[in-house]
Amino acid sequence: MIVDKKGSITIITQENTSVKTLVSRIEADYDAYKDNHFIVNLSSLDSIGLEEIVEFLRLSNTHRADKKSFVIVSNKANLDEMPDEILVVPTLKEAHDIIEMDEIERDLGF
Repeated sequence: MIVDKKGSITIITQENTSVKTLVSRIEADYDAYKDNHFIVNLSSLDSIGLEEIVEFLRLSNTHRADKKSFVIVSNKANLDEMPDEILVVPTLKEAHDIIEMDEIERDLGF
């Protein structure tokens, strides 16, 4: 897992571990990241299915309940299959755009 902090955003890039292992490592280190917006970059995976994305659901719900964004990046996921409760986008640029829009909505009280 590669961790890169840029301002108020933490980008976690998946290396060679399984998605379950990645989720476990993020949960173990969560206190270090909880005050930042999250981008989990899974672009290095050859394919990713719904069951792997759902592994992040508890983390996403916890993070979003604290008024922070949680976005997964994967250009291999079938975006039509993804549940509404979790944000999955195909590029890092789109992930940053989502976080920016979320911050605007929070500032406006939505």
